[in-house]
Amino acid sequence: MSNKKLLFGICIVLALVIAFFLGPRHEVVPLTPEQAADVINEDEPAGTPSASAEATAPGDPDGAGVLDEDPSLQPDDAAEAPGEETDSGGRKEEELQSDAPSSAASSEQPASGSPERTPKPEATSTPSLLPSAKPKPSAKPKPTTSPKPANEGKDRYLTDPVPSGKPKPVEWQDVTINKDKEMSITLSVTAKTILNNMKLFNEKKLEVLPDDGVIYPSQKVTFYEGESVFDVLLREMKRNKIHMEFVMTPIYNSNYVEGINNIYEFDCGELSGWMYKVNEWFPNYGASRYVLKDGDVVDWVYTCDLGRDIGGGFVASGGEE
Repeated sequence: MSNKKLLFGICIVLALVIAFFLGPRHEVVPLTPEQAADVINEDEPAGTPSASAEATAPGDPDGAGVLDEDPSLQPDDAAEAPGEETDSGGRKEEELQSDAPSSAASSEQPASGSPERTPKPEATSTPSLLPSAKPKPSAKPKPTTSPKPANEGKDRYLTDPVPSGKPKPVEWQDVTINKDKEMSITLSVTAKTILNNMKLFNEKKLEVLPDDGVIYPSQKVTFYEGESVFDVLLREMKRNKIHMEFVMTPIYNSNYVEGINNIYEFDCGELSGWMYKVNEWFPNYGASRYVLKDGDVVDWVYTCDLGRDIGGGFVASGGEE
């Protein structure tokens, strides 16, 4: 009895196996884009792209989800129709619009296994001319020669370059006077030019003007190493009780002699005043900055024409002619 039951069970299993392989097959019918959209709206939650719609790929015309094995029909070689935009799955833009989820769910993460869509960038209006590209006004041509600054070539005390071979100015605050070493120079003070310009001379000063114009006759005097022209003049005028008035001018770093023997600048016209020369050269810097050397000849001379009448050759700007 048990053997009959075993044989009966084997026969049933064989019949089921035969029926499975010999039974009718179901054909897979592809959905149209409209049907696929209806399925998405009815069966899937908002914001989740349809997996069946995304699975349809180029080279699968029946929509069965199996790519043709012919290499010529692979997605990499499938040519896009001119003028039509396709997404990464090769579908046209019109189909994407029908399958696209609502704008409220467009920012959600796509379902697992579905390719992520790259949204088409919105067209933005570009201004015709950016601020950075604004045309600049044409620059005016620069002159070939620019005017030189007034103090170009001068030192910090506005001194013009010293002629070659002449002593350069020395700042009195940087000099140490050595009274252990005595030397001598020849010194004189004259106002002879006034005699030739009496019409310009101040009549109230006639009594202080010597008849020959000599205030301090030429003579040798002793000085100490490091002393300046101004130092020797001041000492000798005090020693001989001759009036002298001066003022320090920091801009030139030197004392300026305003008057000697009560004869001042402008007493013989607006271009008159005191000047000094050393060894027949009129320095272009103050007397406090000229350090003496043994044997120098120093002359203080009064001018009525800004130095031109005494050979000084100085013009109104202070430069040497």
